[in-house]
Amino acid sequence: MKKLTLIASTIALVLSCGAIAKLTPDQVARLGADLTPLGAEKAGNADGSIPAWEGGITAAPAGYKPGDHHPDPFAGDKVLFTIDKSNLAQYKNMLSPGQIKLFEAYPDSYKMNVYQSRRTASYPQYVYDATKKIAANAELVEGGNGIINAAIGIPFPIPANGLEAIWNHILRFRGVAASRNGGQVAPTASGDYVTIGFDEQIMFKYSAPDATVEALEKENILFRFKQAVTTPARLAGTALLVHETMDQVKTPRQAWTYNTGQRRVRRAPNVAYDAPGTASDGLRTTDDFDMFNGSPNRYDWKLVGKQELFIPYNSYKLHSKDVKYADLIKPGHINPEYVRWEKHRVWVVEANLKSGTSHVYGKRVFFIDEDSWQVHVADLYDNRGELYRVAVAHGLNYYEVPTHWSTLEVFHDLNTRRYIAIGLDNEDKMYDFSVPLTDNDFTPAALRREGTR
Repeated sequence: MKKLTLIASTIALVLSCGAIAKLTPDQVARLGADLTPLGAEKAGNADGSIPAWEGGITAAPAGYKPGDHHPDPFAGDKVLFTIDKSNLAQYKNMLSPGQIKLFEAYPDSYKMNVYQSRRTASYPQYVYDATKKIAANAELVEGGNGIINAAIGIPFPIPANGLEAIWNHILRFRGVAASRNGGQVAPTASGDYVTIGFDEQIMFKYSAPDATVEALEKENILFRFKQAVTTPARLAGTALLVHETMDQVKTPRQAWTYNTGQRRVRRAPNVAYDAPGTASDGLRTTDDFDMFNGSPNRYDWKLVGKQELFIPYNSYKLHSKDVKYADLIKPGHINPEYVRWEKHRVWVVEANLKSGTSHVYGKRVFFIDEDSWQVHVADLYDNRGELYRVAVAHGLNYYEVPTHWSTLEVFHDLNTRRYIAIGLDNEDKMYDFSVPLTDNDFTPAALRREGTR
């Protein structure tokens, strides 16, 4: 079996935005027919190891109420097989180069427990309707550094190039607003760690049910994000505010920080690209957050094709309130006993650093789940062409929304043999997708209040 199912050369090449034809009525008609409403192949694969998509999770399990950690709908599933150093060669064609490197780096402890594949991603009907409505008209602005003629839905459900595919990830539906508490850890090579606690709020202007193309383009805001560090005491009060723009040619990302020592809110134009992430110990970049965020303008993007890949999916066991951070955080990598791997089809998108620009990653390869447009695995290369970091997003269906989103992101640094795990919430309260946020919650004045409370 070939590792990649290559797409026709006309869409696999890096093409200028203006050269891409919009979807035809016949292509749009495929959405909800042979394709899912967001553009995935509805049918299963040839051997049945990937099932057909039948709507995903459409109801929460009995007894669930918003605010609970999400009970595992598949708690009875058994491990089908385990990949480890003894049988790695048998499965290499369904692993990324970065995933293979993790087996090589930790041969005696790293493994993958593989379970039945379940295509559980689902979204509100209004997201499906919006996707079909905008599919024929959505466009990238000059250079691909923004988007027009789009609101609410996935703008490019049948992507013609890598830029369109990564914008689908950036704009994927994650609810309208969310408040979340949790933290990140960056263990030493021996496994020692300090938990960095966060209080975060985000409001997705693009995804609001009443969002319109006209209003979004006038305001030019995709989402607003606010983050405050809550622990440890030496960092508590440090805060960040981001206004992400829809057309970054017209207005680049706007960001502010609050520093407890100075007690001042300052503009932060460097909160972008490869600036180190908040309290990350240098183990991730700003644009690593959410697997990729921000302007794509420093890279040339290529849509390589599709392949079948083992990715972490339906990660309810890892997400459970019964799992303590100490159970999960281990030297070298998180405890593999809590990770559920499944075989899914993914889009493969390659980003190569443009000549004349700079970034610590010379090349990035993203593996994007076809059902949700969530980047689940990213192989990150340095400027010598060597694998530098491997990023993994552990996803599940937040069925009260519903949306498929990561519960934990883990960035493995192959040089230092360390990792950073972002989004730990097992010992904290669950995401609140019903929080009544407004624009006034995302002003520099609100940032100062967040930092000093």
